[in-house]
Order: sequence, then structure tokens, then C-alpha cells
Amino acid sequence: MFIAMNRFKIIPGKEQEFIELWKKRDSYLGEVPGFKSFNLLQGGSFDDYTLFASHTIWESEKAFEDWTYSDVFKIAHAHAGEKTKDIYVEPPKLELFNAVI
Repeated sequence: MFIAMNRFKIIPGKEQEFIELWKKRDSYLGEVPGFKSFNLLQGGSFDDYTLFASHTIWESEKAFEDWTYSDVFKIAHAHAGEKTKDIYVEPPKLELFNAVI
């Protein structure tokens, strides 16, 4: 199992706008070989940001990598962040994990 997460720091007061963007977004992940599941996670709120993470589970690291080079990935990310830069404290940070147990 392989997990890919993006951590997002969102400006306080913009949390619902961020959530709505994800609700409306078509990721096409259901069509991708090796994709298992997706969750958008909301973490703690601090003075300068609220933490969110997109969390995907894949059959393997290869399945994830294949997706990142696919046409579906390009379509799903074509306009990512284009009109919403005012809700992010900083760019998202990608974190990748292989399950070891």
C-alpha cells in the first residue's frame, strides 16, 4: 500500500471555501488503475492557518507514479490553484509513504 498526502495551510476564515473547492472538483481518480480511496482531512486551527490534508491510498507507489504522468492527472490539475491563491498561506506540501506494517 502507498499513501500520498498534500498538506495545505489555509488562511483562517477560508476553510469552507477550500472544502467547497474539493467538493466541486472532479479528480477522475475512480478511473485510475491502482487507486483505492481519497479523503480530505481537516486538522487543527492556529492563529495563522488551518491545516488540511488530501489523503489518497494506492495499491503501489508505481500506480501513484503512473497516475502523475497520465492525461487524467493533467486534466484534473489543469487549473489547480489558479483562482484560489488568496486562500493558501503557502503552496501545498507533498508527502509520500510506503506502508511497512
